[in-house]
Amino acid sequence: MKNITLILLFFLFCLNINAMQKPYHHLPDGTFRNPEGSPERDPNVKWSYKIFNEERKKININFPKDHVIPETKVLQEIEKQKNEGYIAWIGHATFLIKLGDTTIITDPLFSKNTGPLIFGPKRYVDPAIKLNKIPKVDLFLLTHNHYDHQDMSTIRNFPFKDAKVITPLKLAKYFKNYKDVNELDWYQQIKINQNLKITLLPAVHWSKRGLFDDNKTLWGSFLIEYKDKKILFASDTGVGNIYKELGAKYGPLDLTFINIGAYNFFPIMPVKDKSIYHTNPEEALKLARDLKSKKVIGMHWGTVILSLEPIMEPPKRFKAGANQFGFTNDDAIIFKIGEVKPLKYFF
Repeated sequence: MKNITLILLFFLFCLNINAMQKPYHHLPDGTFRNPEGSPERDPNVKWSYKIFNEERKKININFPKDHVIPETKVLQEIEKQKNEGYIAWIGHATFLIKLGDTTIITDPLFSKNTGPLIFGPKRYVDPAIKLNKIPKVDLFLLTHNHYDHQDMSTIRNFPFKDAKVITPLKLAKYFKNYKDVNELDWYQQIKINQNLKITLLPAVHWSKRGLFDDNKTLWGSFLIEYKDKKILFASDTGVGNIYKELGAKYGPLDLTFINIGAYNFFPIMPVKDKSIYHTNPEEALKLARDLKSKKVIGMHWGTVILSLEPIMEPPKRFKAGANQFGFTNDDAIIFKIGEVKPLKYFF
């Protein structure tokens, strides 16, 4: 009897040690949470699809003609820049990033709508190029599982399933028939080649695709280290103390991509222009400053209506606020959809 008691005590001790060793963002039930000290959603605020859809109908979807570059010109420019390296905005959070011999795609969204099957908000701007016309991709980065980032139609029909895929924890299962799928926890890294290394870093966000899967998969941002340059591709994120910590540990950064749209949910949310999980343009600039980033690209706007701000408001506020947060107007970068900029523009 004494031996059984000792065995049970030892077993409980091991369980406690294991629980103590788990990182803060890992919860006992297997779900995840944001970094310590992050803002939290007010449980008293209830979402209303009815109010959101009523307010969304009031938004003017007219945009300048030069907001979108014709596909033929996009393809010509990609071909022109392929040996020098480039960054191209396909729309929303989808970018092509050519670093040396490696072409990276981020959160590829090529579907007409951002929801299950044929549901969800429909994009009002097509991707800059069609999925079957993208250049060969070597590295596929997925930041989290929301429908406007994890587009299952694109994943199923992606033409380069031999590309290395990197996702946060518990998202590999969606990449059937891919040859090289890698899950990372925060602060884990993968060396791609002699010149390129990828690290998953925290973000202030959440995950959900169905009715009962809140935060069952991880989310995160990608630190891309290429030769002596550091690029952060931020997941959708809100503000948080974590960014000063990341700036101190990994900064200075040469370039940060960050969301500047999907921040206004008033009158559903009590405060206008404020979202727990998406920075507004000024918050994005402050976050980039906290990260000690030399330049910052505003993304996650101008493609699909996910919130209630005017569709062309984010880039205007982003540019207008640059100086306030220590950036020149040229260092707060806005792309046109389909625009291809050579790497020398950034470094």
